[in-house]
Amino acid sequence: MYYLKKIAYFYIDGFKNMKVGKKLWLIVAIKFFIFFAILKIFFFPDILQTKFDNDTQRSNFVIQNLIKNR
Repeated sequence: MYYLKKIAYFYIDGFKNMKVGKKLWLIVAIKFFIFFAILKIFFFPDILQTKFDNDTQRSNFVIQNLIKNR
């Protein structure tokens, strides 16, 4: 447990003393937001939700596609 606290304090202290690193982490966070929020909405629509009316139909479709002959 002592080593985990020591590692945590190491990273906390490191982030407090960063100058340029904070801006770089902000850029990384914005990129992740774009990847997971914006791109998902436009490029990965929920096809199962639009094609089928209930969960039973969705699950049957998924099962049939999983066990298709290859």
